[in-house]
Amino acid sequence: MITTSDFKRGLWIEHEGEPWLILDVNRQSPSARGAALIVKAKLKNPRTGFTQEVSFRGGDKVNEPPVEKRPVQYLYRDADAFHFMDQETFDQFSLSNEELGDAPSYLVDNAELTALMLDEKVIGVELPSHVDLKVVETPPPVKTSGSGAGTKPATLETGLVIQVPLYLEHGELVRVDTREARFVSRAR
Repeated sequence: MITTSDFKRGLWIEHEGEPWLILDVNRQSPSARGAALIVKAKLKNPRTGFTQEVSFRGGDKVNEPPVEKRPVQYLYRDADAFHFMDQETFDQFSLSNEELGDAPSYLVDNAELTALMLDEKVIGVELPSHVDLKVVETPPPVKTSGSGAGTKPATLETGLVIQVPLYLEHGELVRVDTREARFVSRAR
């Protein structure tokens, strides 16, 4: 069993007999004396794609669904879906844009990910916390004086647009945080 104190983004819980992915967690301490902590979780049902915000009391317990994780490789995209290969069985499967959520913004050919399976059916993929992507479009670099570093928009090879430091150039490889869609550093 999982308690509400364990809730974090990316955790799977069982709610109303269904598996749900926690997208965001907000903890609120009521001002009234003796009132319990309130934990609000934004949940997504992978089977229906439905998202909802659910409030729990501090200390509530929920079951953990039997979500299995398997290593997979992203192969390619066509007009209808994104195609992957299970690296253990070499079986191929596909997921739609809706089933993947934000993941397509970080997918490059041959990327290694983790497939999430429930009852032998793939319900989604889990991205690594950071990926390295190439800058394909950004304004020319700007030299600044002092420590006041600014940012500028950069379009990455997947189409994702993020803010990067002013000194970065077209063609550079950058490390991106997949949880917050933000620049972390230059990649080596």
